[in-house]
Amino acid sequence: MAWVKMDRHLVQFGMPSPLEVRDAEGHLLLSKGAVVENDEQLAALLAHGALVESDEVKAVLAAQNAGRPEAVEARPTSVFGLWDQLRWRLERIVKGLAEDPKNFAPRIDELAQHLALLTEKDADVGIFLAVRQDTRKLSIYGLSHAVYTGMICFLMAQRMGWPRERCLTLVKAALTMNMSVFELQGRLAAQGVPMLAEQRAVLHEHPLESARMLREAGITDEEWLTAVEQHHEWTDGKGYPRGLTEMSEMARALKYADIFMAKISPKAIRKPLHAQEAARELFKTDGGGAMAMAIIKEFGIYPPGELVKLKTGELAVVIRRTASASTPIAASITDRTGVPVLNIVRRDTSRAEHAITGFVADKSVLDRVPPERLYGLPG
Repeated sequence: MAWVKMDRHLVQFGMPSPLEVRDAEGHLLLSKGAVVENDEQLAALLAHGALVESDEVKAVLAAQNAGRPEAVEARPTSVFGLWDQLRWRLERIVKGLAEDPKNFAPRIDELAQHLALLTEKDADVGIFLAVRQDTRKLSIYGLSHAVYTGMICFLMAQRMGWPRERCLTLVKAALTMNMSVFELQGRLAAQGVPMLAEQRAVLHEHPLESARMLREAGITDEEWLTAVEQHHEWTDGKGYPRGLTEMSEMARALKYADIFMAKISPKAIRKPLHAQEAARELFKTDGGGAMAMAIIKEFGIYPPGELVKLKTGELAVVIRRTASASTPIAASITDRTGVPVLNIVRRDTSRAEHAITGFVADKSVLDRVPPERLYGLPG
């Protein structure tokens, strides 16, 4: 398989991409079917060293030359593609801050609204994507972490009964808490060695730097700004950057969502925790408080995205939560002997014969199964 640099003429704004785009290290930058909306997003892809598979390029060009535009169009953007677009929109907003500060606030607000609507439409898909993160996308860890933490914040705040506007303020704090270090977070996630001293120094100051950027962009909401500034503080004074002993309520909410998301996220230097393990640690950290419990209840024992083994011997991916935290709906991806199957079958794990017997540590088998197939969507 040969990869070549992506030419601008291969991209049609507003149309689903017929090509999968990766960087030089093989990290996925744009899924097939995702939409490139404008020059800003295209420039961001090219800046990341956008590469496309040469045989696919030939097929696209052949279709264009044959005058069959319908052959060039990929499938309509799925809900997974819409979640994927949130990251690129966030990157464009932050990178465009210096040139267009007056539009920062409305664009972040629109992004938070869109994230909330996607979460309300199908929270299981959002949780699935947060739990089942692609290790080939570590270079954009910062963007992914911001989006998925925002999703957790929205679910948590709603469960705690916060007014919708305050829920959205918390989402905006999650999207912007690390805006000064998005690229550094990607390097740290992918570098595979412990943090260097100079990297640690930058991270130590990033809450204040991110808040400074927000103020320069015209943000005056002190609850939002305080949450960003304090999201790495601890009430025992051992946090950073100021070593405070008091935190705002929103800062604590943001902190717990941030911690939980970090624990279930993969990095080159370590494997992610199962959501159940992360929940136990969060429960201890918060002392069983309302914020930790809200996150734990939303994710359940076996959240969407976890790979589990059933009593039958099948390996299955959890795809839907149910009223019972321990008996979700799962999609079996192997037969009883562990051999991958072509036709994915849904299993109700509340049935004794399909009960979950445990987690599966090696999730590499998931790399070959598009999420659309698991959810029965067009692939």
